Amino acid sequence: MDQPKYRPLERFWPYADLPEQPTDEELASLDPDLHEALFGARPRPFSITLVFPTLDAPEFPRALELARASAEYRQTGAGAALRHRARFWSSDPLPLRNLFEIVGGSDATEVLIDDRPVPFARELWLPLVWFLIPR
Repeated sequence: MDQPKYRPLERFWPYADLPEQPTDEELASLDPDLHEALFGARPRPFSITLVFPTLDAPEFPRALELARASAEYRQTGAGAALRHRARFWSSDPLPLRNLFEIVGGSDATEVLIDDRPVPFARELWLPLVWFLIPR
């Protein structure tokens, strides 16, 4: 039997040294549907999420300030595909309305109910939430 000319290393080729478990930042950036499929549904209160692009509006810096103060805020994409995602609980109707008044005029703004696009989210769900604003 011929002896091999070289002895392979015990490990295969150099893979990136990645941790076996995802970090908290990686888990937070997962798509909500993927997170639910992997880990099951998370118990959380009813939420409304506004997803909007960068807008050419004089009040847009105020919109970013309101979005960053939401219950959960994150940016996805880059360049022209950059989207700001701000989640509000039903207990925070006033900041939600203030942000929607700035970014809601854009057709590119999406309204998600519990992270899902639903029919009449702008026309029905948001006005129902406005009723929760104390007078």
